[in-house]
Amino acid sequence: MKNWKVHGIVLALVIAAELIGILQFKVGVGTVVLLPMLYALIMGIFLSPKFLKVVNQKDMTDAGSLITVTLMLLMARYGTLVGPSLPKIISSSPALILQELGNLGTIFVGIPLAVFLGLKRESIGAAHSVAREPNVALIGDVYGLDGAEGRGVMGVYICGTVFGTIFFGLLASFAAAYLPFHPYALAMAAGVGSASMMTAAVGSLVAMYPQMADQIAAFGAASNMLSGLDGLYMSLWMALPMSEWLYRKMYAIKYGKAPVKEVAK
Repeated sequence: MKNWKVHGIVLALVIAAELIGILQFKVGVGTVVLLPMLYALIMGIFLSPKFLKVVNQKDMTDAGSLITVTLMLLMARYGTLVGPSLPKIISSSPALILQELGNLGTIFVGIPLAVFLGLKRESIGAAHSVAREPNVALIGDVYGLDGAEGRGVMGVYICGTVFGTIFFGLLASFAAAYLPFHPYALAMAAGVGSASMMTAAVGSLVAMYPQMADQIAAFGAASNMLSGLDGLYMSLWMALPMSEWLYRKMYAIKYGKAPVKEVAK
């Protein structure tokens, strides 16, 4: 907490990233949206000991210890949204409220693939969810971010930050152009619990349907809010137990034995 060098660098990176702002590029029928979070992450990578050596290993360790603190503040903010938002959640359509169930299906793709690629318990953290801030906090609380599950969720979190906005922006454009889905349905699908990914997808849809800009933004924001609220509890009560169960099954299939039981931190 007293490493002022780290705080100063973070402040400088945030200011630089915000000054660059949001950049958009047309790629065929799609739109690539680059957000400040991406710039900050890339600049931070180049400041590491393996590149410009602006920070050392101690600075990186100190910064890593602050992740849990900052995520606690974010989770507290999410908690304050639950109560006031309940009437809005209840009045929303079943498609918005229950859409998080769709994310559970990816577990049955992600866990087997991760295990057969050689990941161990990292696969639980990586494949139980879309791995955004609430999920990182959840894994940190249940398992600890220093363990295998923490490495898994942080790996997907970083990949999502670097590639997620680009992928979502292009996917929304191509889905709108070639698939028979209404723009409102695509806007709802964009709300997976990541503000940056939702913004990229909505930005692409708005560019294609400017006459529906307000409605698309509203559906996307509402969907993202609901995913952030009920998605955390879905991950805690359903996704993690399912991931644990499937991991044991896949591990036994690949290695011919049950995995060594590890106690959650």
